[in-house]
Amino acid sequence: MDNKVAQLINEQVTKELDSAYIYLAMSAYFENKGLSGMAGWMKVQYGEEVGHGMKMFEYLNVRGIKVNLGAISKPVSDFGSVREVFEKSLAHEKSITASLNKIYEAALQVNDHATVAFLQWFVSEQLEEEKNVTDILVKLDQINDSSMGLIFLDKELGGRK
Repeated sequence: MDNKVAQLINEQVTKELDSAYIYLAMSAYFENKGLSGMAGWMKVQYGEEVGHGMKMFEYLNVRGIKVNLGAISKPVSDFGSVREVFEKSLAHEKSITASLNKIYEAALQVNDHATVAFLQWFVSEQLEEEKNVTDILVKLDQINDSSMGLIFLDKELGGRK
């Protein structure tokens, strides 16, 4: 595997695990606000991000590349509103999409077809990740500042498995 591609995937492992930590902090925020459905939604997101990081971790191992884990930063834990949490979530997902696209492009440049094929799942997954959060933001727009609407949205998001 090309050194640059290997380095980028190693960095992505850390980014995915960092994402998990961010979502866990968001879950804690929602728990503190009594929004257990949203907290649960974020816990599911946490699990997905750990899974993404581990897929990359295992891929590097399969390719015979040494995994070099980076530091995970302390996540933001205080937010001004429910909307702010989901806005930050969407911005974060867009940054992950950009990072994955960078790896994809690097793999294409060196004709690393195995890595391109491996990354295709992540590219598709990011479409879903961004859409899920965008849909929640649309619902937040629709309910405006309605407490009852927020309660219903919390209940809906709590159904995520």
